[in-house]
Amino acid sequence: MHDHAVELPRFPRLPALALRGLPLAPLSLTLSAFARRMATRHPSMFRRLGDHAKARFVLDPTDLPICMALEPAEGRPRVQLSRAPLEGDARIAGPLAALLGMVHGAYDGDALFFSRDLVIEGDTAAVLALRNAMDNAELDLAAEAEAISGPLGARVRRLIDFAERRTGVALSRQEDMYEW
Repeated sequence: MHDHAVELPRFPRLPALALRGLPLAPLSLTLSAFARRMATRHPSMFRRLGDHAKARFVLDPTDLPICMALEPAEGRPRVQLSRAPLEGDARIAGPLAALLGMVHGAYDGDALFFSRDLVIEGDTAAVLALRNAMDNAELDLAAEAEAISGPLGARVRRLIDFAERRTGVALSRQEDMYEW
């Protein structure tokens, strides 16, 4: 588990620059399909959003040249990537390591918020509902990617583990979670 006082890893500059040239529509479709797969595997996560199941969440990794809108769409999630700022009911901004680290329990979201490593704007009740739903689902994005990769799952997992070791970014669920 990482101490929130430690400087958060930043997404490497060269791959971040490479994102500037990638077409975002295919990546948006891929992430939407990934989110729908997670919705199938974790249907209670979307039910727990309650009144916020139709909210639009803008996730803004400040160390990347893109931002993302997540629309839970009552269990049929959609993801939109953009190089321009996006509008939504709520915006969560911070380094990619902080955003992923909260999902995986590596960082305490409250500590990140109070240290200003994380910025939350808009409907804070919707953000709290999203946080609680994700925390309850105990998501592990690496395990989800491995599961949908079929016979390539073991290779995908090794690649993710390598990236996690090289970058210091929590790409999989941490055993001792912070409550965020």
